[in-house]
Amino acid sequence: MPKVDLYNMNGDVIGDIELNDNIFGIEVNENVLHTAVVNQLANRRQGTQSTKTRGEVSGGGKKPWKQKGTGRARQGSTRSPQWKGGGVALGPSPRSYSFSVPKKVKRLAMKSALTSKVNNKEIIVVDSLKMDAIKTKEMVKVLGNLKVDNTALIVLPEVDQVVVKSASNIPGIKTSYINTINVYDILKYNKFIITKEAVQKVEEVYA
Repeated sequence: MPKVDLYNMNGDVIGDIELNDNIFGIEVNENVLHTAVVNQLANRRQGTQSTKTRGEVSGGGKKPWKQKGTGRARQGSTRSPQWKGGGVALGPSPRSYSFSVPKKVKRLAMKSALTSKVNNKEIIVVDSLKMDAIKTKEMVKVLGNLKVDNTALIVLPEVDQVVVKSASNIPGIKTSYINTINVYDILKYNKFIITKEAVQKVEEVYA
């Protein structure tokens, strides 16, 4: 089983913790990770861009000029795509970019993402993360103690608005819960900060 250091909020190593091999110690599958990230980004797309075809723009009921005898190309409507103010040929229309991924693939992608953090030594396990009041300054101090100097994803075992709001104004820091973590965020942030209790819940969910 992979073993990592266990920290407190002061940044001191107070012990170690063994992680589940089936979740934090598998062989990383990069193809599955790519599929999961593409799926998540595709599902975020709104797909609301739209253009009007020649049948949807207003006007154009009258033929611009007679069919023959003018020396000009025949035209049936001023709302054809080649006319100013005309419709758009083959333009985008509202659609859904989302697609589904099998549950087994999603689980494997999550395990691969978590394992990659362990392999790259980017995981920080803290015994607890509790604050008495909403103070960004205190959260900055905690992150400094843990030597987090760029971006980090903080994973909590349950809803804690004090911690969430204390971290919300810090650039590059995002908080999440066990039921809302995803592969894209895990890979996006350089550090993965998770509490000991959250680790236990992750192992219960993905065991």
